Amino acid sequence: MSGERMTGFTRGALRFDVVDAGPAEAPETVLLLHGFPQTSASWGAVAECLHAAGLRTLAPDQRGYSPGARPAGRSAYRLEHLVDDAAALITSSGAGSVHLVGHDWGAVVAWALAAHRPELVRTVTGVSVPHAAAFLRGMLRGPQLLHSWYMGAFQLPRLPELLLGDEARMAAVLRRAGASAEAARRDAAALAGHVTGPLNWYRALPLAAPGYTRRPVQRPSLMVWSDADGFITRAAVDQNPRFVLAPYRLEVLPGVSHWIPDEAPERLAELVTAHVGS
Repeated sequence: MSGERMTGFTRGALRFDVVDAGPAEAPETVLLLHGFPQTSASWGAVAECLHAAGLRTLAPDQRGYSPGARPAGRSAYRLEHLVDDAAALITSSGAGSVHLVGHDWGAVVAWALAAHRPELVRTVTGVSVPHAAAFLRGMLRGPQLLHSWYMGAFQLPRLPELLLGDEARMAAVLRRAGASAEAARRDAAALAGHVTGPLNWYRALPLAAPGYTRRPVQRPSLMVWSDADGFITRAAVDQNPRFVLAPYRLEVLPGVSHWIPDEAPERLAELVTAHVGS
């Protein structure tokens, strides 16, 4: 790779913002995909640790989060589009192939990208959220459905925007969900008045192509889950090996909330670095 840094990339009429950092001639690139309701800023501490380990990082603000990539209508947020956005970033970056790391919704995209575009992926690390098919099995066969009540609430028109569109209310919601005060303020400020696109990720769930979420991953995979996660159950995580046809490892972080990149960045970076090196 050259020393030139990306600041963004385009896909059709959409323009995505990207933070491209780390050693200029790093031999390996890690693509960091954020979750809901966060931005690339959630990876700041993790990325610093990865840079110290000699890795380049790419952290985009994804569809609905980048100011230039907020299309209207829930169908524009189908998982297939989210995967194709990440694939376009990899192609534009010149990296050839990357080590994928995704948290929350970013993990859903990472598992699907690894499954459908394996030529772009060297390893995959899912943080907090397992493969979409494993998550669904957890909902149907375990307590995950009770922990995912908000996904149904987000299908409602306008009401979620009224709740989360206000910066102070969103920060309060995030604090109740276990986020630190600093992270809650950061994320609420970034999305104030612009939550419809992020919410449309949930609203587009019923629109995914039949069978799209069931394709297994055939790349070395690491699952990082925390036992104080109030959104994702161990029962769902334990379904993950069914959908990974490659070396797979689960790492459980004790006492850590759902917000692993903010709460345990050094440990997460250590796990990712080891996974990349292996």
